[in-house]
Amino acid sequence: MTRDLVVRNIGSLITPAGRAPRLGAELGGVREVAAAAVVAQDGRITYVGPESLLRPDEIPPGAPVLDADGAVVLPGFVDAHTHLAFAGDRDGEIRQRLAGASYKEIAASGGGIVRSVAATRAADRGTLVTLLRSRLDEMLRCGTTSAEVKSGYGLETSAELRSLEAIGEAARLHPVTVVPTFLGAHEVPPEHRDRRERYVEILVSEMIPEVARRGLATFADVFCEEGVFAVAESRRVLEAARAAGLALRIHADELCWTGGAELAGTLGARSADHLLFVSEAGMSALAAAGCAATLLPSAAFYLRLGRYAPARALVQAGVPVALATDGNPGGGLSPSMPFAMTVACFAMGLSLEEALTAATLNAAYSLGLEAERGSLETGKRADLVVLRSPRLLDLVRVGIPAVRTVVKDGRVVVRDGALAAG
Repeated sequence: MTRDLVVRNIGSLITPAGRAPRLGAELGGVREVAAAAVVAQDGRITYVGPESLLRPDEIPPGAPVLDADGAVVLPGFVDAHTHLAFAGDRDGEIRQRLAGASYKEIAASGGGIVRSVAATRAADRGTLVTLLRSRLDEMLRCGTTSAEVKSGYGLETSAELRSLEAIGEAARLHPVTVVPTFLGAHEVPPEHRDRRERYVEILVSEMIPEVARRGLATFADVFCEEGVFAVAESRRVLEAARAAGLALRIHADELCWTGGAELAGTLGARSADHLLFVSEAGMSALAAAGCAATLLPSAAFYLRLGRYAPARALVQAGVPVALATDGNPGGGLSPSMPFAMTVACFAMGLSLEEALTAATLNAAYSLGLEAERGSLETGKRADLVVLRSPRLLDLVRVGIPAVRTVVKDGRVVVRDGALAAG
């Protein structure tokens, strides 16, 4: 199938510029081109600029033409933190939360992550692949063209490997670019609660070597949190992962300050995520290491945590700020990056342009994809979103379907809000 395409009649093309993350005041600096066109050849952008300057010899012979009808065109969204490899649901505990129960109370009563573990352990790989493809479909319709997907609901070697195999198979069968992350250190499973050091030993001596040997993951992650994995345990897991050749991510300072951000900076992690309670020292450590702060505003919203990550302080500290949905069965209930951007703007204080950069180029940086994806630049992959409107502000009008068409690697994969055939 051809991956040549001409997108014309673009009312306004809006994109972060470049292949490096935008820091500080540059986070909100976007390139805007009126009356624009984009040309893709073999899945890569060969022209992006004013349509009036597009020469006939720059158009591939026979390339399909997509009429943007005067709407806004943006880079495809990059969702840098999701937990999509699960079976079952947690609807009951969500109702508990709405009745006033806290995240910690639900976890202490046997809910939370461990509730999803039993269902996921019982699911075969084919079931997980089907579930993953359906969830990726939802994200694609919302404009997400690249996403990180974690394991972490197996919490035993065979189940974690099966989850990562399912992630890999779903990725091969789906247009969305998927970056797999091993998160065996998502929680200490119930059978190891009275000997948690035994589980850490399994992680570092059994799971991580096998994941690396099979090439099943790009990153390793750990939930560094009070009552989950302490800083010393998290360091041991991440150092073992780094020694095995995996890049590092970390859930840090979500429910209280633990020093997770400081650890991320010390170890040279690519991303520290959540960060609701990040300290000034933690921000400095992230900035010095060039470690992305991947913020999850819609998760804080759904979990009713009562606060959000200090986005403005992180921007001012020079940290590369990214956004993600935290798609998961308990707290990341929306697959929509536009919704994450909305909460980032109206609850965390980002401008719409800052949120756009955080959801595209900086999120791509968080996953090591910034050279290929995250902005509309000559030579990059042709991942783009056509809105239904000539107004960028319509992205944050919750309940209005903002995305009309999605192009992935030069091919239309969503048309008029529906998955395109083939």
